[in-house]
Order: sequence, then C-alpha cells, then structure tokens
Amino acid sequence: DSIETALRLADGLVRIEIPDGESRLFSVQHACINCGLSYPDIEPRMFSFNNPHGACPDCSGLGTRMYFDPEQVVPNPELSLREGAIAPWDSRTGYYYQALLEALSMHYEFNVRSPFNKLSERLQKIILYGSGDEHVRFFYDHGERRHFYEKPFEGVISNLERRYRETDSDSIRENLERFMNVIPCPTCEGARLRPESLHVTLAGKNIQQVCALSIADAEEFFVQLELPAKQAEIARRILKEIRERLSFLSHVGLDYLTLDRSAGTLSGGEGQRIRLATQIGSSLMGVLYILDEPSIGLHQRDNQRLLGTLKRLRDLGNTVLVVEHDEETIRAADHVIDMGPAAGVHGGEVVAQGTPAQIIAAEGSLTGQYLSGKRQIMIPGERRTSERWLEILGARANNLQDIDVRIPLGVLTCVTGVSGSGKSSLVIETLYKALAQRLHRTREKAGPVRDIKGLEFLDKVIDIDQSPIGRTPRSNPATYTGVFTHIRELFAQLPEAKIRGYKPGRFSFNVKGGRCEACSGDGIIRIEMHFLPDVYVQCEVCNGARYNRETLEVKYKGKSIADVLNMTVNQASRFLENIPKISTKLQTIRDVGLGYIKLGQSATTLSGGEAQRVKLSRELSKRATGRTIYILDEPTTGLHFADIHKLLEVLNRLVETGNTLVVIEHNLDVIKTADYIIDLGPEGGSRGGEIVIVGTPEEVALCSCSYTGQFLRRYLGEVTESTGKIPLEKDLN
Repeated sequence: DSIETALRLADGLVRIEIPDGESRLFSVQHACINCGLSYPDIEPRMFSFNNPHGACPDCSGLGTRMYFDPEQVVPNPELSLREGAIAPWDSRTGYYYQALLEALSMHYEFNVRSPFNKLSERLQKIILYGSGDEHVRFFYDHGERRHFYEKPFEGVISNLERRYRETDSDSIRENLERFMNVIPCPTCEGARLRPESLHVTLAGKNIQQVCALSIADAEEFFVQLELPAKQAEIARRILKEIRERLSFLSHVGLDYLTLDRSAGTLSGGEGQRIRLATQIGSSLMGVLYILDEPSIGLHQRDNQRLLGTLKRLRDLGNTVLVVEHDEETIRAADHVIDMGPAAGVHGGEVVAQGTPAQIIAAEGSLTGQYLSGKRQIMIPGERRTSERWLEILGARANNLQDIDVRIPLGVLTCVTGVSGSGKSSLVIETLYKALAQRLHRTREKAGPVRDIKGLEFLDKVIDIDQSPIGRTPRSNPATYTGVFTHIRELFAQLPEAKIRGYKPGRFSFNVKGGRCEACSGDGIIRIEMHFLPDVYVQCEVCNGARYNRETLEVKYKGKSIADVLNMTVNQASRFLENIPKISTKLQTIRDVGLGYIKLGQSATTLSGGEAQRVKLSRELSKRATGRTIYILDEPTTGLHFADIHKLLEVLNRLVETGNTLVVIEHNLDVIKTADYIIDLGPEGGSRGGEIVIVGTPEEVALCSCSYTGQFLRRYLGEVTESTGKIPLEKDLN
C-alpha cells in the first residue's frame, strides 16, 4: 500500500531505500531513469508523420525545410551580372537592383560584364550573402541629380529571405519559391518522425530505414525476418498482409520504387499500376475495371508480370477492360474490340471483334494485319553512322552512377532500359536541361555532370513531348503551326477585304475587331455552376463561328474564314492547294498522319500523341540547319502500329536533314529501327543507373546481360555470332 501511495503522490515515481545498500529509483512510465527520456504508449499513430503524436515537431512531418538555393538564384553561372546571372534580379525586375549591383562592382572593383563563375569565391559570397558590417556607397538617380548613401550590402539571398518572411502576398511567395530548394530537416534528418518513434526498431531497422528500402529489398527484408515464437504469432497476420502487398507491387513492375517515394514524382503509368496493386489486395469480385494503357513506361521484361496481374483480377470474378496498343497485351486478351477503320471523323466504328485469332483473320482490321505480319515495320537495310559525338562526362543525377555517355550526332539514338533504370534522369534531367542552359541560356537546373563535349556541333535542343500544344480553346493546330497567319493574310488580300479596309488582324479571333464580342472569339460561353463543373454552351450570337457578321461576309471561293477553320487538314489542303505558303505547311501536317483533324480544333481535345505529332509537323516545316538535337520521351505512347509507322517516317525525315534524335523508348518496333542504342540498367532504382551496353541493335541483341537485348533478339531474328549482324531480307535474297 505504501508503494502504491508513493507512486500516486509522485506521479508514477518511487525511490526505495535498501538497508545497507544504495537507494533505487523506479517508474511506472516508459522512461529511462538514467537519461530522463520518457516514451508514450507505443501506438500506430506514433509512427505516422501525418499525426502530431508521431510527426517531427520541427518540420511537422514534412522531413524537409525550404531554403534559397544559390544554384537556383544563379542557375547559369556562365552569364554575367549585366546579362542577368542573378535570376531574381535580372534586368526585368527594374533599375533598383541593377543599380545595387553596379555600385557593388565599383566598390569591390570587378566588372559586371564578367561571367559570374569567373568572379572570386569571396566576391560571389558577398553578392549572395552580403558585405557584413562593411559599408558600400550606393546611389540613386532623382531627375538629373545622382544621390549617394552608404550602408552594408544586404546580399541577394538575405534580401530574398527577408522579403519571403515579411510578405503577406501569396503571389509574391509563389514567385520567390521558384528560387528555393528543399533540404532534409536538421532535427529528424529527413525521417519526418519524432526521435521517440525512430528509437523503436525491428530487426535493427527503424520505420524510416524500412521505408527507404526499394519494394524489392523490402520484400526480401520481410521474407527473411525472424521473430521469437510469441512475437511471430502476434505479427503473423500483419506480416502476411505486408508480404502480399509488396508482392502485388512487385508483380505490376514497381519493384524499383522505394516505399517512401513521393506521390508527386510518380509517372502516370506508375500511379495507375499502384492503384491496380491496391485493387488486387482488396480481393473484390464482380467489379468492372477500366485501364487506359497500363503498359505505359513498362519494359517488356515486366509486361508478363503485369499481364499475370490482370489475369488474376479476371480470375477473381471481375471484368477487366483495357485500352491498349501493346502487341503482347492484345495477344493475351480473351476478347478484342478493334475500333476504326481510321482516326477522327473517319473512325468510331467497330471494325472487328473476337479472339486475337479472329482479329488476325478479319480482312478489314488494320490491327489484325500488323498482328499477322501482313503489315510490319521493316528493319532498315543499313544503320547510319556518325563521326561526330556528343559526350556527357560524369552524369550522376538521381540514380545515375557517375557515368560517361557518348551520343552519335546526325543519327537516331534510342535510350533503353527497364523502368527506373535512369533513362529520364540521363536524357531529360541531364542532357536536355544541360544543353538548354548552354545553348539557350535557360535557368532550369540540370543534373550534375563533370563536362559536356561536342557542343560546337549543335545550335538548338528541342524537347518534343506529349504535353498539350495549348491549354485554352483558343489554341489549335492552325495557330500552333503558323499556317493560320498565312490564311489570315490570304483573306486580307481579297478585294472585299481591301474595300472594307480589313487587315490580317481583322481575321484573328484573339483580338477585338473581327471576332464575336459576345464570346470573345471562343465560339463557346462558359457557365459557372459553382459546386459543379463549369458547363460550356455554343455562343448564340455567332453560333460557334467565333467571328462577327461583317468578318464572315468576306469569302474566298465561297468560304468564310470560319468555314476554313472548320475544315479538316485534308479538306483544307485541297481547297488551298494553289497557295504555296499554306499548302506546304498543311502537307507537313498530313505527313505526320493528322489529315483528319480540323484546323480550328481546340488544342484541349487533342490526344497526347496528336499534340506531339503537331509539334513534329512544325519542326518539319522549318528550314533545317542540321545542327538541332531533338529529345523525345516515349513518343509511341497512345499510338497504334500504323501510327508508329508514320511516326518513324517523320523521325527519319528529321534525321535525313542532318539533325540528331535521342528517343527514350520501350517499344521494340522503334528500338529495332534505331541507328544506335544506349541501354541502361541492369535493374531499376539503386540497382540501375549504369550503362549495360551501347551499339547498334544487332550488337545489343548479342548481349546476354541486357534485358533489352534479350527481347530485341526475338524481333530481329537470329544474330550471326561471327559478324554480329542480322541477315536482312535483301541479304537472304
């Protein structure tokens, strides 16, 4: 009773005096008597960074802190202060900051026209962090007089920090955050949890260390985990659930991802496959699952695992409907619905349906013809070679292992490898951004490299991705390719237009004058529904024509400018065939297989593949310099076999004019037609980022350690070991 009374009075502490011995202190709390550290009851919420009981108190569970990054403030150190090396203080921000830098250069006697990286380390530090207690003589002009004053120089980064701290404006904060980066929280070192949570371990690892493992490593960790009999019985059901869920993620080809990977950094295909793994874990029955190209970004090695997962969903008693162009997926389907016969207004019909064998037998099915081999993408008779090379030395962005890469110029190069092997890190984060910095003086931070050689052979780098050509209904193929400018000029030269004094601007729906003012030239009117999505209705004044009545009265061959915009590219090409400036540009759009789209079709209604081909058509219409490098990241996404055939024709036209193409691709039809392959791997994540093999498709096909080579061998046929070449059809004849 006395001990219980003491514990109650002393808040769980009691000291026991032992006769002829030392006194002992005891506690009913989870606490260390020696260091005084106490623990709450161990509960699941203690290990969640989204819960205040588990989150690090300093970073609130984010694991990071934002700071102004010198590399973001000075993204291109080869520029001088006068040229705008200080990104937040470039010439567009006004005279004030430029005058500060001018005064600073006079005080410390350096040239504002010298590249920033040529200034001494001391000067760079003063510019970024201030002059300390040292006073600098500044000036400002008032009318014709110049006034001087002295004070310490605050420093660019110190100035940005103060402005960020003091402002109440969200727009100013958002603007300043462009120059910020994140560092791990110094308290939790990026672990996101409070110290008490991180001191609880399982097999020597705390929860953050387990979450930092890749899915493959985590699967191995939990399979090999051994616990005492009592703990094993308690954890049996939980461990079974963990192992199963990790297995599901692995089976959909995501074993290279780490468990703590931020959702914002996942690609669309990765996000879709994670949701797919979640559904498998739920074991639901009688559900209709609809998937849009789940094989996007997936290497052939992982395709079989994905197909096995889809079949498992089916076998649970569900219906799986997949929109897909991947040959392996089509052949594995129980039932295929082939749409067509062509695209756009020429499609929308069911051409054939049935088993893959029935699709192959259907005469009108273009898909069936490619599956049967009646139509195919041929291997080129010979590979182009190059004597000029672009060299990237010491690439180490993300998981790249400090690699040296040589890219031949003037040819088509494919960068291949399993998902997560480092392809985008090499081509987009490193190659594209580094070239854009050096050739176009952009400020976007590039992946770290020691050096890049061969820049003297290039004058432009262009990334042709599948992003929209515009984000508003005003953008369309005609405006993007520039053909609309020539069409407006044509209408402005018509006799009726000259009589009325109409200039080309009169025929633009983006400016006042000729457009319908009721809808501001949109042709549609947006109705806000507040708690529901906005509704768009056709403008009642112009009936969707975008122009006012007077503008529409000017006609060419009986057609108004609204009628021309409503034509397909094929129709407009015939209608305007006698106008060389227009017909040439329209022909390039037809060449990329987009003859079915309308000239005035809203950019927001174009698919990713269509948008990419519109961009390619614009490049084809330009005068070639032979010194441009084009970057494409999985251009076959969303494309049918026939579309890939057309795409390859376009890509080869760009190469034939001396340009360089670097393509990230998993599609073997594209890979087999490349002149040169750079295969990364051998695996994804931390086990990737190295060069497995480089060379022609024939040379890669001979490499047994390359997953790409193994699948490529099936496409190319038998490789002759002695020559390293594949007997082409012309050789066999």
